[in-house]
Amino acid sequence: MGQESRMIEQQKEACIAAAQAGGEVLLRHFRRLDPALVTEKSRNDLVSQADRDSEAVIKAELDRRFPQYRFLGEEGGASGTGDGPRWIVDPLDGTLNFVQGFPHWCVSVALWDEQGPLAGCIHDPLRQDLFVAARGQGASWNGKPMTVSRQAGLDGAFLATGFAWQLEQRFPAFNRALCAVFPRAKGIRRAGSAALDLAHTACGIYDGYFELGLKPWDFAAGVLLVQEAGGAVSDWQGGAGWRESGNLVAGNLLVQGQLVDTIRF
Repeated sequence: MGQESRMIEQQKEACIAAAQAGGEVLLRHFRRLDPALVTEKSRNDLVSQADRDSEAVIKAELDRRFPQYRFLGEEGGASGTGDGPRWIVDPLDGTLNFVQGFPHWCVSVALWDEQGPLAGCIHDPLRQDLFVAARGQGASWNGKPMTVSRQAGLDGAFLATGFAWQLEQRFPAFNRALCAVFPRAKGIRRAGSAALDLAHTACGIYDGYFELGLKPWDFAAGVLLVQEAGGAVSDWQGGAGWRESGNLVAGNLLVQGQLVDTIRF
């Protein structure tokens, strides 16, 4: 194994170890969380002690393995200097689900460089599902290679979507898209975790996914999973602006393309 390959393996291992460490913390809190430890960052945008504790152990694990890398976490913000690789972490994607006791949430850990996502892991501790990918190396689900679905197009597709209170003025655009897609899809699910939606799209559970206004930690690992599983990712115009806008359409090549054609604005 060459030096570059060894480095990629070490980066993947760091993603996995950090995500699993965060997951262990979350499992200790789930359905035992003191309501006094839940606060609002903004209206209906919750953060809990579980989020903070998970991010702390994730950052400690990543710092131990790669102290030279920068870090961006949903709760703690950015740290580190320079222009090298950066970890992008959501220590608990699906906080509202978690607080309510709804069993659908995950941990997302990704490493990005100047070209985009380099390595990533999404961990669902409740189901012990581990989704992992590295640039140019494919993607795996619990250690086995995974691919996007073979659904032949948008008609009859099984889709995921999301919408948050924070959509505000963007909700009419989302609603128009939903009304256009709804008659064609076999089913549409809004489960409340963008990272898991992307992981489930990458492994073929969903045929496609669309959402507006995501943050970097929501999609940092998930987009790599989809791409490395043979799928496509774009913004709602079919371009690469999703990195800045957070407006995302993902899926297998046929479904993703037809979704863009249907919902573009």
